[in-house]
Amino acid sequence: MIAEIEKYIEIQNNIDEILKNSPFKMSYIIEKSGIKKPTFFKKLKEKRFTPEELLIISKTIEPQLKNETKEEILESLKRAEEEIKNGETTDFYDFVAERREKLKTLGDAKS
Repeated sequence: MIAEIEKYIEIQNNIDEILKNSPFKMSYIIEKSGIKKPTFFKKLKEKRFTPEELLIISKTIEPQLKNETKEEILESLKRAEEEIKNGETTDFYDFVAERREKLKTLGDAKS
């Protein structure tokens, strides 16, 4: 439990840097948080978001993260190994190009 509390404190203390390094625009994060813009920036400056607010922000900027069980992770790894054996792979440079295009699309949608 101590580790979780320490991690929460670390996130709270570094939330400004976390948001700055996020691929999402601040206006999008504010909108998704449901916090009024002036209040959001005041909380950001004072680093005093509630745990619930930080959870919403985290889910907004890291939607791909899930709370997977050990069994789910192992099953996912097994599927990945099968895909590799079957030649179902993507070239690294194609993958990077696809991700960049997706980020661009996400950025354009938020504008």
